[in-house]
Amino acid sequence: MDANGETSCLYATQPIWRGRHRVTPAESTLRMNLARNCGFCFVATLVLIAGFVRTSAGADDDRTVRVFIFAGQSNMVGSDSKVKAIQRFPPFAGLEQPQPAVRFSYCIGRENKLRSNGWVDLQPVNGVVGPELSFARKVSRHIDAPIAIIKCAAGGTHLGGDWNPEKPEGFQMYPLALELIRESLAELDEQKIPWRIEGFMWHQGENDMFNAEYMSAYGENLRKFLARWRRDLKTPELKFYVGELCTKTIWGMDLRPRMYEISQGQKAVTSVDPLAEYIPTSHVGVEIGGGAGLHYHYGTLGQLEHGENYADAYLRTIGKDTTTPRPLKKWPYAKGSRITLFVLAGHRNMEGERAFVQELKSLDEKLLADNDQVAFKYSLGGGYRISDGWEPLGPAGCYDTFGPELSFGQRVQSRHSGNIAIAKFTHSGSQMNDWTPEGSMAKTRHIYPQFISFIKTSIQELRDKGHEVELAGVFYHVGENEMSMHPYRRQASSWLQSTVTQSRLDLSMPTLKWFVSQQPPTDEKGVNSIDVTSEIEKLAAADDRLVHIKAFDLPPQEKKLVIDTTGIVELGKLIADAWLAGQGPAK
Repeated sequence: MDANGETSCLYATQPIWRGRHRVTPAESTLRMNLARNCGFCFVATLVLIAGFVRTSAGADDDRTVRVFIFAGQSNMVGSDSKVKAIQRFPPFAGLEQPQPAVRFSYCIGRENKLRSNGWVDLQPVNGVVGPELSFARKVSRHIDAPIAIIKCAAGGTHLGGDWNPEKPEGFQMYPLALELIRESLAELDEQKIPWRIEGFMWHQGENDMFNAEYMSAYGENLRKFLARWRRDLKTPELKFYVGELCTKTIWGMDLRPRMYEISQGQKAVTSVDPLAEYIPTSHVGVEIGGGAGLHYHYGTLGQLEHGENYADAYLRTIGKDTTTPRPLKKWPYAKGSRITLFVLAGHRNMEGERAFVQELKSLDEKLLADNDQVAFKYSLGGGYRISDGWEPLGPAGCYDTFGPELSFGQRVQSRHSGNIAIAKFTHSGSQMNDWTPEGSMAKTRHIYPQFISFIKTSIQELRDKGHEVELAGVFYHVGENEMSMHPYRRQASSWLQSTVTQSRLDLSMPTLKWFVSQQPPTDEKGVNSIDVTSEIEKLAAADDRLVHIKAFDLPPQEKKLVIDTTGIVELGKLIADAWLAGQGPAK
């Protein structure tokens, strides 16, 4: 609601996060309490009323400034990101430059605060990259109204203390942010610039997991936090976008139970508050650190993708779909014909975290074009992006990215005479224990059931079209993080064996082949005592239906753990050749 009482934009579509959340008894109780305390029926009524008011009072108003608030801790600040690194990521080129069409007011940091002292052009602050940069550019490309961003963030702060609106402690972030917002809006009033608060982007929670009291109370504290903002800003319909904590970081591994508890609190609130949306972020890029390569922060690429996640969520809220349709206009296979189906699966490099379509032109321009002779189906980022049925094989990543499926499909199609189709299931924010039938205590991160269901559904859909289907195998790229963290590296082979064994039972395919690719394990003193390669070799030696593919001769890579554009193209060819080697003479 703006200074004149006009309503802000409302939640109008389903979030893209699908079916990953199992409700525990404890969470069920919390949800009931939250619904009771926040007056769910009243809020739902507000949604209906506000939806009418918005439609009749300026949904197409392109003069009123739409104000967005960004708040949180280090992964909202942009810690461990570098403006100079933006040029390494082609989809985000140019974001190192100011955006003069976007107003920006900020107070960032703890002891040594960086302040804009009024409105300035949106730009990087102190040489780091915040999610507001990519958010603003994407939103500005899809709406005509001017936008403004108010940002208050500080690393190492917690909701239970620093951001507590009732009893702010430590750096007293809540009153600081409230003062910044009020002063910034007052300045717009003084300039007679019409405005309305459009959304509140919140990313925080890592520090609350280090305090048992704050961790267990996170859901209730978040509910109170949202309610207090709506009251203090006089915006009862204010939409909140609550960012998921990134499970791809080292904390997503060694502090898995704590991260899980914070996520349960966040989901308990966003599941009952129709004006709060949980925004998945665990699939975005993460900074590659020294030593073993694992890190705590998104870094440059992750921050840029983090901002786009918020932008996509907001644009969906106002009915603007940013996805590009990729229809398979004509079914490529003759009626009743046989199809060989390839299932590609894995983590960040099978997903294609750092392989960008902009760099494909100089490598193999043909891979840029959709191949309508190969049907392609996918679920990426643990369900963050799902294909619309079967699409043509082509670049389909979340952020102008692609995986080894492009060069894989090209290589197989060029040397195999039969029909082929590809189904890809990935989650770059997962670890190998998430793929096991047992899973871990973090139940919402258990993706094995979805993976098996994805394979069954893919096969059945092709059969329903009248085809005989041969599943060529599962082509799985082992977890990259597992190669770098001691306890995960030690258990990687046993987790893999559990998944392979159970998949054959659940798919009723006792001879199902698994092609397991592995990049060079991290060469670092702290983990070199565990020979993970030998352990996977032992699995392959004992199982004649498991092929171990050592992807040890890829082009030199700049960073540990992640494979760049050139490497992903070569990885696709390598795993294709592993299958072709067992198929006899090429066509």
